[in-house]
Amino acid sequence: MKQLYIDFDGVILDTIPLLYEAADKAGVSRTDSNFYSNFDFKTILKEKYVLCDSLNCIQKLIDSNKFDVNILTHCNSIKEGADKVRFIRKHFKDITVIICPKEISKTKMVHTEGAILVDDYSGNLREWESEGGIPVRFSTKLNGKGFKVIDRLDSLIDMF
Repeated sequence: MKQLYIDFDGVILDTIPLLYEAADKAGVSRTDSNFYSNFDFKTILKEKYVLCDSLNCIQKLIDSNKFDVNILTHCNSIKEGADKVRFIRKHFKDITVIICPKEISKTKMVHTEGAILVDDYSGNLREWESEGGIPVRFSTKLNGKGFKVIDRLDSLIDMF
């Protein structure tokens, strides 16, 4: 069974455009960590923002018995992390959710050697690969940016 880590923002839910829109509306920089630390994530952690049937695809991955499925997500605050865990728990009772402080690389949170990371951000994938992990880019436009690319999480079943 392969270790599989799935990013949250931009893979499970389409939160990034919503966050950028909120930052623009507030008149702050899209990189303002204070803004994100105080943002009410419950307003965007909703089923209507699910990307590419990701919740059903995660269940298919679990049911395939090919992967030990985990969610590995960067968070700007404990509150954001708690809100994401609550969202995942509504859909999956027995899946590990790993909250990674934004300031720390995902590679420092888990054992990467031979493990798969599905992420939409190439920077995380480069770090993952440099630590012996298997990077897979999630992109609705199938733009791999030099990585294996998928636009549905259940595509991993045939890939590995």
